[in-house]
Amino acid sequence: MDYHKLFKIKPGAKVRLDKVDPGFTANHKNKISAETEMARHQIRLCDLQYLLYAENNRSLLICLQALDAGGKDGTINKVFSALNPQGTHVYSFKPPSKEEAEHDFLWRVHKRVPAKGEVVIFNRSHYEDVLVTRVHNLVSKDVWSKRYDVINEFEKDLADSGTKIVKFFLYISPEEQLRRFEQRLNDPARRWKISESDYAERELWNKYMKAYEDALSRTSTEYAPWYIIPANRKWFRNLAISRIVMETLESMHLKTPKPSVDIDDIRRKYHSAAMAANTETKNKKQKKKDKKNKQLKTEKKQDLKLKMKKKESKTTENKGASKAKQTTEHEGS
Repeated sequence: MDYHKLFKIKPGAKVRLDKVDPGFTANHKNKISAETEMARHQIRLCDLQYLLYAENNRSLLICLQALDAGGKDGTINKVFSALNPQGTHVYSFKPPSKEEAEHDFLWRVHKRVPAKGEVVIFNRSHYEDVLVTRVHNLVSKDVWSKRYDVINEFEKDLADSGTKIVKFFLYISPEEQLRRFEQRLNDPARRWKISESDYAERELWNKYMKAYEDALSRTSTEYAPWYIIPANRKWFRNLAISRIVMETLESMHLKTPKPSVDIDDIRRKYHSAAMAANTETKNKKQKKKDKKNKQLKTEKKQDLKLKMKKKESKTTENKGASKAKQTTEHEGS
């Protein structure tokens, strides 16, 4: 099944989230089959990331958006744990700080985009400024409505600079969200995630759906497409995202770069160094052997001297005993 075709929002398409089934699992009926396939994707993801890092010419930006308990943290943990941390960064965009609020809304985002060879994951993103700001009336419609075009231009600049962009909206139902809220409430290990705003934000569900529909419709482009991922089933969410990211990297036709040195010259240097190292190893072994033989000879000499001393001592004792016996016999006569 082609997940790109199934979940990708075509540029210019009008999004209707009420037409999307958040419980959809394609041809997978259970967690086991999905996780088996995802394990293969993760191996491939690791290999592709290596090529991206080695090539050091392009990069990958992954944006994750969802409502509370939508699964952003779980996706990062389950899907992207396969990536090498050396070339991967995760950034979360919370309410802007005082300094960030004094700049344009993309100022803080510019600093976090991936460098060449890197994979960067946004846990929430610059889209908060056309979602939260709109729903809570933090800025006027005249302001947030113009940001769609600004975002498109920003992402176009990134794409032109060699950054591949994929954006995922993790779509869950309000019933599933409430079920996850209950899990957090009943599990002491998860209670730290509970926020006072969870239920206040839930009351704004319909407003958020409208804001997401407009954002997804206005900013899904060929160079930075949106994917609506059915996310009620965590295992299917992980599978779908892992496959789409894997296939996105494959479409980049990544290759290891050509060597920047003369390989024949380096090979000669290697053989020379290997011969020198081999000779040094032999010399070390011979020195160690010679030292051991010298030590054995010394020990043998010391042992021989000790034996001679013992023999001389015994001879002296025997002579003394014989003389004493003769003296006793003489006195007795």
